[in-house]
Parts: sequence; C-alpha cells; structure tokens
Amino acid sequence: MSIVKGKVALLSHNPTPLHYLPGLSQDLFREIYIKRDDLTPFGGGGNKLRKLEYLLSEAMEQEASLIITCGGVQTNHGRLTAAVAAKYGLKCIIVCIGDKPDEMNANLLLDGILGARIVIKKDDGRDTGLQMTEAMEIVKTAVEKKGEKAYVIPMGGSNATGFLGYFDCASELDEQARARHIDTSTVYVAAGSMGTYLGLYCGLKAIKSNLNLCGIAILPFGDSQKKRLHEYFQEVKELYGFDFDDSDMHIETGYVRNGYNEPDQTVRNAIYKMARTEGILLDPCYTGKMFAAFLDMIGEKKIKLGRQCILMHTGGFPGIYTKEHRLLFEQELQDAITVIE
Repeated sequence: MSIVKGKVALLSHNPTPLHYLPGLSQDLFREIYIKRDDLTPFGGGGNKLRKLEYLLSEAMEQEASLIITCGGVQTNHGRLTAAVAAKYGLKCIIVCIGDKPDEMNANLLLDGILGARIVIKKDDGRDTGLQMTEAMEIVKTAVEKKGEKAYVIPMGGSNATGFLGYFDCASELDEQARARHIDTSTVYVAAGSMGTYLGLYCGLKAIKSNLNLCGIAILPFGDSQKKRLHEYFQEVKELYGFDFDDSDMHIETGYVRNGYNEPDQTVRNAIYKMARTEGILLDPCYTGKMFAAFLDMIGEKKIKLGRQCILMHTGGFPGIYTKEHRLLFEQELQDAITVIE
C-alpha cells in the first residue's frame, strides 16, 4: 500500500544500514541486527528526519516562514527541526516546558548553533501537553503579529503527517530483512510520542510483513497514553483508509525505570555493553533504554534462544552530554584516564 503525499528529500536514496551485531549475537545467543536510523544526515542524525520530510514539505506548501515545535528542554526532535529549518531558509522556535538548565549543553547547545530560538516555560504543574499547546499558541500569535507565517509541529513530529515517515520506513526495513532472510524477526523500538512506533506498526500491517513489532515505552504508559495511541491510530486509519485494526499492538510498559530521561544505572550499563561490544553509541533516553529493556527481556526469557531480533537505533547521541547523565558517566569512567608525568 502506497500513500501519495509530498515530501522533501532529507534522506539519501539509499536506505539506512541494517547491520549484523556479531559480538552481541554470540554473547546473547540470539541473532541480533540494528537498523541505523541514527546515521541519517543533517543535525547529527536521528529518526525525526523521516517525519520531517513530510512535515517540512507541508510547511513549505503553506508558505511558512517560521516553524514552531515543542519538546523537553533536551529534545532531539527540536534539534533536527532546527537543522532542516536552517537548510531550507526557515526560522525555528522550540518551545519547552521546564526549568532553564544551568548549562547550555547537548541538544540545547546544538539548537543555538543551528540558529533556533528556545522558549522555556516554567512548569506550573498542569498537564505538560496542555502547557505546550498553550505556550506554542502564545508564541505563534506573537510571531504572526510581526508578519511571520508560522507552521506548528507537535511534540516529536507525531501527527498524521509525520506518521508517514515511519510508514515508509516499514517497507524499507521489510525489504532489507527479506534480503537477509530474517523476515520473521521481531523489531524492537523505543516508544515515546508514538509516531515512530505507529508508523512502523501500520506500515508493516499494510504490506502484510512477516516482521513482528515490539515497542518499549520510555516514559510512563498508563491509561491516558493508551487512549492517545488508540485515538492516533483511529485518526490515521480513517485518513488513509487502512483496513486493519490495532488489536495486536505490543508495547512493553515495565521498563520505564525512573521516568522519562531520568538517569539509570541499568541503562548506562546497557550503553557500555553496546559500545564495548559493537562500537555503537546509544543515548540514555531512547535507544539506550530500549536496549536495556531488551537485555532484561532476554534475562527474563521473554526472547527465545536463537531468535532473530532487529533493534531500531533512533539516534539522540547528544543526550549523553546533558549534565545529569554526563556527571554520572564521568564518575564511573574516571579510572579510564591515566596521567603520565
């Protein structure tokens, strides 16, 4: 099934690599691969570029001069939005909820380098999504009074337009898996704002792929999140005419650890394992947490011996450099330094 909608070409014509992980496979007695969506071009790479191909096209169709988006203070999506806005000559404002950090580091630093403005609204204790919506509307009204034409992108680019990025990716991944004869693998992906997970879910269902999909919640996933995901599915189903339901969605919710983007020893250990076994860096918020869950699931015998597994690397490496994560890494890694006088 193909959905025809305009997009700009932010990715090359070649698919992102699907790499076999021999060291981990031997160590864990499973056949493990990793889909390298961290290697997309622009702004340090990451999964949000697939969504932004469609979102940026829609912004340009509407003759926008400025893009407004939102997220946490260290939003990966904000960084990549700033990058593509710069490439196409648009201004960018990133709206965040929280406190101003005492360091301008990681994604926040990169946002500034890329020319974005960052607006931080102090958290007043109400629903974060509601605060973001209100703050973006205030910013939108202010810039439009100055003559700008603003295009608003929701958190993570996760709407019916951004969804199409990973709807496309599903066919790309299925083709790669069939070429390697691993087309009955289970795909593991971090699930946050749900656009990546839902795009893959619908894309795989639409082509009747034999790949299985398992989302790993990286933030608390209660009744409101389940309701949001079902409503998101219903929206795209009606809009794009899907003939399947969402009854077999699979999201593991028991590996959130301390909460969204909170430092965690188990996640850091998973990051060390991937780095020291395969030379691949993971972030502590998304793919690192997903990989930590994957390792736990193996330990809990939820993933059978010999099972073929594909890990989705969605990027986000600057998160290692946020103060709360970096200081803990520094404390644990001091012994790596030897000084010779």
